[in-house]
Amino acid sequence: MPELPEVETVRRGLMPAMQGKRLDAVIPRRADLRFPLPDGFGQRLTGRTVVDIRRRAKFLMIDLDGPDVLIAHLGMSGSFRLGAHAFPEEKHDHVIFKMSGGGEVHYNDPRRFGFMDLWAAADLASYPMLAKLGPEPLDDDAFNGKALAARLKGRKTPIKVALLDQKVVAGVGNIYACEALYRAGISPKRLAHTVQGGRAEKLAQAVKAVLKDAIASGGSSLRDHIRPDGELGYFQHSFDVYGRTGEPCRHDGCGGPVQQIPQAGRSTFYCPRCQR
Repeated sequence: MPELPEVETVRRGLMPAMQGKRLDAVIPRRADLRFPLPDGFGQRLTGRTVVDIRRRAKFLMIDLDGPDVLIAHLGMSGSFRLGAHAFPEEKHDHVIFKMSGGGEVHYNDPRRFGFMDLWAAADLASYPMLAKLGPEPLDDDAFNGKALAARLKGRKTPIKVALLDQKVVAGVGNIYACEALYRAGISPKRLAHTVQGGRAEKLAQAVKAVLKDAIASGGSSLRDHIRPDGELGYFQHSFDVYGRTGEPCRHDGCGGPVQQIPQAGRSTFYCPRCQR
């Protein structure tokens, strides 16, 4: 599933194609994605102008000059593609946005685990999938060592599992949890409530750093992630531990093999020599 860096990359790619443009036509090619599209979906969007495109965790929020916000989630395989007027529609292009000026944006999703929804802008804070999210990790005021320590207090789960809880920190998934723990030198098996003080600050800074590095690289393209311009992300070439089972640790003087263990149904990658 695309994580925060991939969604942020998509947001940035959509901005020049959509911000300030009118939706001349919005054409759903099927009635549902992961969930049914809202009643009158195309009609409610057609004629509106895109004011801004924001991101919250792994969600895109397209602000319009009207009462609704378009909320989109990419699911496992969703992507937006950009093109000129009437560029070829592919089999899994499920929603077509025809923009003023002749450009088009196609939402493509082979597995249909993504979704789109419309919600009143004035009541966006109550949207069920946004209401209980934790702090944005790239927001320096909302997310730091102190804030992270407070959310981990009393948690008896492993720290890696806690980082995947979107109520603890929003937008971090399996890849970047592994990478951040490696950078912070913290074992993924350490109990979350023991990550306090300086250790929590170090982890918070590692989360920020790895996310920023991934965004600068266009995200990680392991299977489905593709940027709106059709290019792949390349942060996967910089992984320190993720997917590197048996390969040597990158820390100078270590060289120990990266190990893989299961945690909460996900694969965790780490160096048991460097991470405590």
